[in-house]
Amino acid sequence: MSVDLSFVIPAYNEEYRIGMTLKTVIEYFAEQDYSTEIIVVDDGSNDKTTEICAKFPQVRLLCQPQNMGKGAAVRRGMLEANGEYCLFSDADLSTPIYETSRILNELSNGYDVCIGSRAIESDLIRKHQPFYREFMGKTFNKIVQMLVFKGINDTQCGFKGFSKLSVQAIFPLTKIDGFGFDVEILYLATKFQFKIKELPVEWYNDERSKVNPITDSLKMFLEVLKIRRIHK
Repeated sequence: MSVDLSFVIPAYNEEYRIGMTLKTVIEYFAEQDYSTEIIVVDDGSNDKTTEICAKFPQVRLLCQPQNMGKGAAVRRGMLEANGEYCLFSDADLSTPIYETSRILNELSNGYDVCIGSRAIESDLIRKHQPFYREFMGKTFNKIVQMLVFKGINDTQCGFKGFSKLSVQAIFPLTKIDGFGFDVEILYLATKFQFKIKELPVEWYNDERSKVNPITDSLKMFLEVLKIRRIHK
């Protein structure tokens, strides 16, 4: 059944915050004048994430057979979504749910892809990451600019919206299962010449981030090196 917006949340071992996140999301969309489906893709959690999600009848829960990576979870959620527009968000709501309206506004005005960005208006970062994470993030973006594509200041903000057409074109082709999937998505969007809007959004760092600054950064770098090769 078609809906106006599919809101996809990838989740892995999120028992301590997924309940509050879902309450916030459900309450927000209940006040909107468009139809919505909320999809949680559990990425093989070994805690109570699925049990908590199952308590919310408004939530469509998809379960990965094992932990496969955030990229794989987002891919599944987007490909199984029914929305005319699809947006994915991190489970911690580092970008507040009310930024959805601004993303949708850009998509409804003709953009195919609209991505939240922390790099355009730094004053909108209400709670910063530790300095070493911010430094590594900026370094990663410079690598992306040199090796993959130019023109996007923040590829890694976990709040991105897509038209149905761009979802159908991009996500069946994605192959990166890890955190480098954001770069792959945007690379394909630029390759297909979709109209992309990078939108400054409010953002709050969550100190419980599961991203390891050393091992995950190395994996992301290796994934970025693959992108041009696998999408010739």
